Amino acid sequence: MTQLAETLETSGYRDHDGAEMLRISDLHAFYGESHILHGVDLDVKRGELVTLLGRNGAGRSTTLKAIMSLVGRRTGSIVINGTETLALKPHRIPRLGVGYCPEERGIFASLDVEENLLLPPTVRSGGMSLDEIYEMFPNLYERRRSQGTRLSGGEQQMLAMARILRTGARLLLLDEITEGLAPVINQALAEVLLKLKARGMTIVLVEQNFRFAAPLADRHFVMEHGRIIEEISAAELPGRRDHLNRLLGV
Repeated sequence: MTQLAETLETSGYRDHDGAEMLRISDLHAFYGESHILHGVDLDVKRGELVTLLGRNGAGRSTTLKAIMSLVGRRTGSIVINGTETLALKPHRIPRLGVGYCPEERGIFASLDVEENLLLPPTVRSGGMSLDEIYEMFPNLYERRRSQGTRLSGGEQQMLAMARILRTGARLLLLDEITEGLAPVINQALAEVLLKLKARGMTIVLVEQNFRFAAPLADRHFVMEHGRIIEEISAAELPGRRDHLNRLLGV
């Protein structure tokens, strides 16, 4: 049995209490005059890991940015842990326990790893300590005095994820965390995601690498032209994999 399979077996990774952490209803989003999201509907239960799958330009990353209030105009409804957030300013969203890891990572190149970790403010109680971060990301402990510019792509991704865990976030929005990374790093990231799920965190993962996402997620949402067109549960996946591959152009 592989290490990832053992982690899947022991983590209880599909357990959740059934309460909703996130509900998006009839969400439309615009960049200027460009209409990007066309009525997105999805829900995520507390403790779930769900993926947003789709081809480039389907609207997956824009959905995460819309949750964070980082697009020009939105209509519809976004409820986070019982709070309607559509009218909230971007700086208010993290205070609801939301952590966002964008595709570009945003590492401060002139700061070392530990300085990067200490920089974000704690916005809610329950943020992970440095010791907990280093236990989950041993590579970061080894490189804690290295500047951001000297980190590998995988180490930068680990640091970007670790920073939001320091804030007290319980809902994690992760955008293409495996892009351009070696398989061994992807394996390490998969194990981290399972550990975070075991801690009760809720994760929305935008991912192009379906082989990475498939064994991790409770449910998969497929996007096309700014809409959710399919929802496939982990139990349904084996019988619908060929159909899903056709949708994704794999």
